[in-house]
Amino acid sequence: MSGQINAFEMAQKQFDGVAKQLKLDPGVAEVLRWPMREFSFRIPVRLDDGSLKVFQGFRVQHNDARGPNKGGIRFAANETMDTVRALATWMTWKCAVADIPLGGGKGGIIVDPSTLTVNEKEEMCRGWVRAMWKNIGPRNDVPAPDIGTTPQMMGWMMDEYSRLVGQYTPGVFTGKPLGGGGSLGRTEATGYGVIYTVREAMKHLNIDGKNSVAAIQGFGNVSQYAAAGFVEMLGGTVACVSCWDRHDKKAYTYSKKGGIDPRFLLTIVDEYGTIDKAKAQDAGYIVEDGDAWITKEANVLIPAAMEGQVTADTIGKMSKGIKIVAEGANGPCTPEADEYFKKNNIFDIPDFLCNAGGVTTSYFEQVQNDMNFYWSKEEVLERLDQKMTSAFNSVVDRSEKEKVYMRDAAYMVAIDRVVQAMHLRGWLTGKP
Repeated sequence: MSGQINAFEMAQKQFDGVAKQLKLDPGVAEVLRWPMREFSFRIPVRLDDGSLKVFQGFRVQHNDARGPNKGGIRFAANETMDTVRALATWMTWKCAVADIPLGGGKGGIIVDPSTLTVNEKEEMCRGWVRAMWKNIGPRNDVPAPDIGTTPQMMGWMMDEYSRLVGQYTPGVFTGKPLGGGGSLGRTEATGYGVIYTVREAMKHLNIDGKNSVAAIQGFGNVSQYAAAGFVEMLGGTVACVSCWDRHDKKAYTYSKKGGIDPRFLLTIVDEYGTIDKAKAQDAGYIVEDGDAWITKEANVLIPAAMEGQVTADTIGKMSKGIKIVAEGANGPCTPEADEYFKKNNIFDIPDFLCNAGGVTTSYFEQVQNDMNFYWSKEEVLERLDQKMTSAFNSVVDRSEKEKVYMRDAAYMVAIDRVVQAMHLRGWLTGKP
């Protein structure tokens, strides 16, 4: 994210525009443009060298009218309260547009997890829970993994919460490891969800998936399975992926004549999304600067890394052949990029629709935890496909009915559902 882009200001600007179109009551709009609760705390961690270091932690709960707050925990060196606020806000809209009974939350710690040992990571995770345990739980706030966190970390966090409350409580965290309360299909869910929406967009626009080429930013969990899904489900070609190289502290773009092989790259990527550069080059991959991904000839653009990547500065480098932008990341496209898409008739699948597969399958995981009965992978992915397809169609229908841009339509669907829940609960009647 560039220094000029404040993710929360972007989230509020997007919301304000749609609130005006919906003629939303100004008081209701003010409730929804700010989080309901915010937590800021310090986490002391005993490092392996015996020293004690204090880390900054966050949790934001945006709106729980439709159900418990839900959202990931990021371990990132550039984490800020405003980024967490933005992501919590987008989670509210994401859960609403996917029509799952949850609200929006997000958390984080300012830390580069790749600098920590396994013991230090575990201490950090347990410390975060000790700071927040009275304000999270299966019925009020359910965290999950995000950038820099893993299923194993969720397992540690769930264990710490269970110890503190005195009973095994698997449903307090999702994205847990298989065998430790996790769900089959959760690993692939966000990336596959992106591809389900791309498939539906292609049907809507009469585009042939087999003749399609995607340029993808990122090679973390979302990009890995979006790349695999684009090739395996749609029969398309992936021109490139990019990734952050944690050793060189810079981003690279990886491409190959005839398209990349996502399954091969999955064998040479570490848990933080860094591709082994030497092994990729030995296999014939071309390695370029990190910003080269957006310049590749393609008709589908999938920004699936960080927020604020497709901007007024980068949009001009984009291939003129792009017909669909599928926002695998949260907030990857700025309002200036939106204006470019509108002007050039590019079909945008907004982030909180496009990447809702992760939270939807997290919801499925929590349902399975409550039942203490677990579904097959096929059942999970089939239910996910149904949910994502239904969500996409509800947004496309609203877009065509109101003659509005897809992002605005997604906001309209989501805001209407949240406001309706607030009315049904009596929050907006004026009664105490």
